[in-house]
Amino acid sequence: MVDPDGELADKLQTDVPHAARMWNHWMGGKDNFLADRAAGDAVAGVYPEIVVMARESRKFLIRVVRHLAAEAGVRQFIDIGTGLPTMQNTHEVAQGAAPRARVVYVDNDPMVLVHARALLANTTSEGFTTYVPADYHDPDLIVARARESLDFDEPIAVMFMGVLGYEPDLDVVRSIVGTVSGATPSGSYLVLWDGTDTSPAVVEGAEKLARSGGVPYILRAPDELATCFEGLALVEPGLVPIPLWRPDEPDPVAIDAYGAVARKP
Repeated sequence: MVDPDGELADKLQTDVPHAARMWNHWMGGKDNFLADRAAGDAVAGVYPEIVVMARESRKFLIRVVRHLAAEAGVRQFIDIGTGLPTMQNTHEVAQGAAPRARVVYVDNDPMVLVHARALLANTTSEGFTTYVPADYHDPDLIVARARESLDFDEPIAVMFMGVLGYEPDLDVVRSIVGTVSGATPSGSYLVLWDGTDTSPAVVEGAEKLARSGGVPYILRAPDELATCFEGLALVEPGLVPIPLWRPDEPDPVAIDAYGAVARKP
């Protein structure tokens, strides 16, 4: 655990597995306990694709944030549903390319908020990083709180990274995304990825996970995810399996998770 004083570990030590810590385990992070690793491995036994998805999602985040900060000139980010910190978090990647970058993390999980103190300790002296406790079902609150830290007259990258499947109604998803993205100015960006129903194996895995007591997660068709980007200009290569979005590694392999980056005209 990233907690030199040991206080965080004392607060979080538990025999009860936690979803955010399980995701942290799948991504190769250290903010998890034996119970989380055991439960995570059990889930992976039922739904092995989730481990690949978790690790590829972090690589996607790194590539996207690096592109936006280093090439597109974005200096402000709202990362909604951020989860527990692992390696190369949004603010670390953004501030590595642009030290004055400002990052607002949003999450409704008290576990994540407890970790915020350790995460914020890693921000650059020039940059700014903060946490907003909020549920993405209240996008107006997210916008209001983000306005306290960001300049909404300058471009902002809004990020929904593998979290929108917890909302079963696509119209609600589109409304959430549209409200936050709609509040940002011209030249801003929307970043979104999610698991997709593009193979029988991944659909079966998600169904098994739900039947075993896991939180149901809606796998959508890429065409459904594409509707979240209406009115925006997709950045090349468009909406694709996340390992194929501007890959760093040779011969990337597609997975059942699609993502894209789009610019607001």
